[in-house]
Amino acid sequence: MAKLNLNRMEMPRQDPEVRGRNFEEVALGYSWEQAKEEASRCIQCPKRPCIEGCPVQIDIPNFIKAIQQNDPAEAVNVLKNKNSLPGICGRVCPQETQCEAVCTLAKKGAPVAIGRLERYLADWERLNGGAKKPELAPSSGKNVAVIGSGPASLTAAADLARMGHGVTIFEALHVAGGVLMYGIPEFRLPKEIVQTEVNFVKTLGVDIRLDSVVGKMITIDELLSDGYQAVFLGTGAGLPMFLNCPGENLNGIYSANEFLTRVNLMKAYKFPEYDTPVKIGKHVAVIGAGNVAMDSARCALRLGAEKVYIVYRRSEEEMPARREEVENAKEEGIEFRLLTSPKQFFGDEKNQVKAMECNQMTLGEPDESGRRRPIVKPGSEFTLDVDVVIVALGTTPNPLVASTTPGLQTTRHGTVVADEMVGKTVKDKVWAGGDIVTGAATVISAMGAGKRAAADINRFLGETNRS
Repeated sequence: MAKLNLNRMEMPRQDPEVRGRNFEEVALGYSWEQAKEEASRCIQCPKRPCIEGCPVQIDIPNFIKAIQQNDPAEAVNVLKNKNSLPGICGRVCPQETQCEAVCTLAKKGAPVAIGRLERYLADWERLNGGAKKPELAPSSGKNVAVIGSGPASLTAAADLARMGHGVTIFEALHVAGGVLMYGIPEFRLPKEIVQTEVNFVKTLGVDIRLDSVVGKMITIDELLSDGYQAVFLGTGAGLPMFLNCPGENLNGIYSANEFLTRVNLMKAYKFPEYDTPVKIGKHVAVIGAGNVAMDSARCALRLGAEKVYIVYRRSEEEMPARREEVENAKEEGIEFRLLTSPKQFFGDEKNQVKAMECNQMTLGEPDESGRRRPIVKPGSEFTLDVDVVIVALGTTPNPLVASTTPGLQTTRHGTVVADEMVGKTVKDKVWAGGDIVTGAATVISAMGAGKRAAADINRFLGETNRS
């Protein structure tokens, strides 16, 4: 075995004092020299566990080998053979729990920085060009309707187009990208990057129709009788969940979904250039501790809040957010109020939230999620002065498509029932994948679902050709 280099190349970042006051990207990316240095750490082990750890099965050793051989264009070709959205994945995927977690060097605590190299290559291609356009299979004469344009849909659409099928994406909003556009802040995922990836999908021949609300303007059944032989549902999970405690309807209490949509998609952070109203007070509490909570807290800070709290009913060990995002938030001065749960909200004479009563918690035995169950400490109530609250407790799918599609089965949580391996729903000719099936999850898991569904749709369309 080659000598192990355990000196993982750190990613340059903006200084916390500076970045807490701007919406520019926090991570600055590798230089070519840094990318080469990090790539040189890959020992090209024969078992290649990193590929198995990747939900979209990227040939990671070979794209890293191309970097080692001074050929970034070939590295991009290898990368994009399986992943149409590398600029996005390199920024927001939790590589630390997937490909990097099973890297041979992870046993020594220093896995190859696969995500950072992926990001480098996507940025190199965007700035330099040079990668080959993938070959498309001959036209099948079959057409697939893809509903939504988030990561699951973009992946399914790109793969289906490469397989030779006609693909039309129907997107309800005025811009394509789904949660990548409305849910993830500019400082973590610049919108220029998202639109570059969307444009790549278009170059494969995918037609994207904006302002097209399926379930309202046209139904799934109408699409199936109007020239489409299959439908993929990738509409995500955009319906926010709430606490259901007293005072939650006061002014100044947002769902994270609404708050981030105003900031990201409607560009409230560029006020007054974009006249989007978003109130940010002096003291902001964000309820929850996932990536969406970290995004919300860090946006509030950048919009001028003096104090921002993350309020979470469990301990740091149970936080679902990526470690990197938690560390970034701490560096920027976000205060973590752990083992704390909101009980009720109080308002002023104008119905504006002014305070939040909380309980302190202890942790009991693990619940169905595998995390220890939070239990209220008797007599532990205290009050936190806040003038804006952002509720980031997760989301469920919007019921519009399911409610207008007879024969589509849903769970009590509103998610669509689909085969985990191939995305097939119980309704004939309809597949689904991503958050609409799983509830809110990661970008890369949604992409994996889109890829598996595309392969099964391709199999189905091939069989219908023969019948």
